[in-house]
Amino acid sequence: MTAAPSSTLSEAIAIADTPEGLTEIRSSGCAAVLWRRPPPSGVLDWLAGLPAERLPCTRTVLRPDEAATALRAACDGARTPDGPDRARLIADIAGLAARFAAVMRAPLLQLRLDVVTTDACRRFHIDAVTARLLCTYRGTGTQLGIAPDGREPDPIHTAPTGAVLILRGTLWPTDPPANLRHRSPPISGTGETRLLLVLDPVFDPEDAA
Repeated sequence: MTAAPSSTLSEAIAIADTPEGLTEIRSSGCAAVLWRRPPPSGVLDWLAGLPAERLPCTRTVLRPDEAATALRAACDGARTPDGPDRARLIADIAGLAARFAAVMRAPLLQLRLDVVTTDACRRFHIDAVTARLLCTYRGTGTQLGIAPDGREPDPIHTAPTGAVLILRGTLWPTDPPANLRHRSPPISGTGETRLLLVLDPVFDPEDAA
């Protein structure tokens, strides 16, 4: 994180140093899990050097084992350069999809890979989902903070680029939503381009938008 978290924030977020730690999202009172992992070797630097129009983007509902095929198609559609870095990116996202589906016990996922150049979702909020996985592969990471009574968080913390974040949403079945809220960082006018992975569990295909 960009600063030492307050005691309230540290109580809401579980910090994982291994992928197995992502299962902490199921622990009582846990609003989010942050896996502080080393990103895939070389991939972030490779993505940072690509023109924005060569970054892959997609939105689809799929089985976790279909993720790699969908990502290869997205890369082909954007003419993302082929090679070992592209293969590592695809393998990393496919691995996260399989792990998140297992954590959520979900047969399907909605997978979004978004190229963001504007102030998308700049208001602090809680998503209307059971839980959501976010990973920023290029640009500034997701911003977090405790926001009681709907106020803007103070301080605001930023997840590291490449880190994996799972957040409970308003549809989580047991605990009421915490005051932990998040947003996409404001980047309008900066020239920054972000590449953001979003995974949502899908339990019934008819619920997928």
